[in-house]
Amino acid sequence: MRLKDLQNLDIEAEARAIEDDAGESLPDIRAALAEVKSGNVGRVTTPEQMLLRQARAKTGLTQIEFAKRIDTPAATLRDWEQGRFAPPGGVVCLFRLIVNHPELSQELNANY
Repeated sequence: MRLKDLQNLDIEAEARAIEDDAGESLPDIRAALAEVKSGNVGRVTTPEQMLLRQARAKTGLTQIEFAKRIDTPAATLRDWEQGRFAPPGGVVCLFRLIVNHPELSQELNANY
């Protein structure tokens, strides 16, 4: 739905249609639709962002420290963590390894 279409959103009609599809009353749907209509939409968090944050949390490192550990510019790491860009597939695999085996991250050293 485009922003122009949101201004004409009939909240009650949309809420009824959503509730009909769900087969039940959804008490908060009207408030949620009102937020969407006002342009107040929430941030979308990708699985890659959550994985990166989880990997960094498991190591206990700051963004700068973690970026150094994986030999990546801190600005790039911030872009990945804030969802501006998606990390490459190999980096996502590295994050999975770090989440499951945080001790392995200690073997990563940009100053080899």
